[in-house]
Amino acid sequence: MSMRLSSSRPSRRSRRRLGVTALAVALVATACGGDDGADELSGITRSPAPLVNAVTLPSISEPGDEVNFEADPGELKAVYYGFTNCPDVCPTTMADLTVALRKMGDEADKVDVVMVTVDPDRDLDVLDAYVTSFVDDAVAAGTTDLELLRASAEPFGANWEVRTLDDGTIEVDHSPFLYLVNDAGELVLSWQFGASSDDMSNDMLTLLDRYDA
Repeated sequence: MSMRLSSSRPSRRSRRRLGVTALAVALVATACGGDDGADELSGITRSPAPLVNAVTLPSISEPGDEVNFEADPGELKAVYYGFTNCPDVCPTTMADLTVALRKMGDEADKVDVVMVTVDPDRDLDVLDAYVTSFVDDAVAAGTTDLELLRASAEPFGANWEVRTLDDGTIEVDHSPFLYLVNDAGELVLSWQFGASSDDMSNDMLTLLDRYDA
């Protein structure tokens, strides 16, 4: 699956390429359960859960700090790779996550939110204001070091392409997943675009209950 994330018409070639990437992730993932009770979750799980904490990225929210992809002990970290000029998928995903956190009550304090820009040339100065307009204590992260950025995204399975057309229009495609990481730096859950806020909140509460057990 691929989502059109620019205001101009999509490139069929790019949609097809990113669609294959998203489909491959879905095919190697499983939402059906085993002994760990994964059948209680609405999101996509992978077995074994990928480790995503080997690479850190510069914080945009707190310049000079590094953002790691590992939750605090007994907590969760929601991670999203997107961009601020996205007209539909990114703001919808962030809004759904915001509603999900509100539904969790006090338990939402155990979920940190990080948004990583896939369009750093345009986003480094504005991503913090963008993501905190949805979740007031969310953290913005990103870098113009594209090799480092890709290295951080690889274990998540996140992919994107930024193109400048002949008329100067910038087009961006990216895989439409929101990721959930535990305190061991494991990617424990992925939601595809369109997951409901109820599914998100229920999944996060289920995982937090398991950690408290």
